[in-house]
Amino acid sequence: MKTIGFIGLGVMGQSMVRNLMKHGFEVQAYTRTKEKAAALLEEGVTWCDAVQDVCRDADAVITIVGYPSDVESIYFGEGNILDSAEPGTLLIDMTTSSPKLAERIAETAIERSLLPLDAPVTGGDVGAKNGTLSILVGGGEFAFNKAKPLFEAMGQSIERMGYAGSGQYAKLANQIAIAGIMMGNAEMLAFSKRAGIDPEALVRTIRGGAAGSWTLENLVPRMIVEDYAPGFFIKHFIKDMTLAIESAHELEVTLPGLELAHRLYSILEKNGYGENGTQALIEYYLHQDV
Repeated sequence: MKTIGFIGLGVMGQSMVRNLMKHGFEVQAYTRTKEKAAALLEEGVTWCDAVQDVCRDADAVITIVGYPSDVESIYFGEGNILDSAEPGTLLIDMTTSSPKLAERIAETAIERSLLPLDAPVTGGDVGAKNGTLSILVGGGEFAFNKAKPLFEAMGQSIERMGYAGSGQYAKLANQIAIAGIMMGNAEMLAFSKRAGIDPEALVRTIRGGAAGSWTLENLVPRMIVEDYAPGFFIKHFIKDMTLAIESAHELEVTLPGLELAHRLYSILEKNGYGENGTQALIEYYLHQDV
């Protein structure tokens, strides 16, 4: 496996492409805004003008785009991946998307002798840059084993969760956990600031105990200095939580904590924070009139 088609060069996608290239893969890429690809093109990525071109002569096509509607468009819309990829090609959607859509893609792909996987990731911009993403995979075992060198180039913790859609369900479960963790850390910080405690000293002290977490290490320091640059956009987290709530309703599971987090983040989005990182949740707790 040598040539990889890649669609989606956002915060995550750009770093993932660089890690693929570091491991010797040739990458041909497409994204709606060519300017986003400028640095990568200078580094050796081949630009494609359309989805069909990305699929040409590719051993695998990887997609990581914004929303389920974007996924549906590139897999089922005009000039789509399913019509353009050659039999035997790996199709790996790494977008956090709908489990039902992943099942639909897989069903159509298998009918056309393609190898589909849904493989959303977690680990944020830091994990993407460092090649330490956690990758949650749904799909057949043969396709999973064939794709492993690609996953190992981009991630560190890689697990096949089951058949089509299972990767998406696992990622939504991850987002449910993150929603609660984000609220807990924002509330901890708001409370400690109001109590007059030095937040940096507090973080240094509690990081080795039960409150220690990736979020405490990586996002709380950004909260403290009001650095809301996006490692993961609030607007995309709201999308993920919406998908999780919809899936929970289908599964007849009640998730009040997730519903509260969704409400708080939606308030922030309505007040102009959608393009900020998820750590901007602290703004709700510090300024509840946002």
